[in-house]
Amino acid sequence: MTAKKTATKKTATKKTAAKKLPYVIFRGTGAGVHAGELVSRKGTEVALRNSRRLWYWEGAASLSELSQYGVKSPAECKFGVVISGEATLLGACEILPVTSTARLSIEGVPEWRS
Repeated sequence: MTAKKTATKKTATKKTAAKKLPYVIFRGTGAGVHAGELVSRKGTEVALRNSRRLWYWEGAASLSELSQYGVKSPAECKFGVVISGEATLLGACEILPVTSTARLSIEGVPEWRS
């Protein structure tokens, strides 16, 4: 007589991982330039989370370069405070994906405020 083996089912622990949002640079027709996590886009309306306004940058010739390499002179840049929560921006004319290196550079620029 052969003994039957019963398979024991391992219960997988479900981890609720927050969906990682792409980090982008947004350029708008009236809202200026912002960097943040892209929550959604519908037409020219964009929602960003944890975003900040990029008022002035030094050490990147263009937004394209900024999105790929970051800035070379963070102390000379004027990047606003991080908006906690979600910001809705209108009039998107350009949305650029940001590399992890550039994101660290952008996030490393001190807050510019009065």
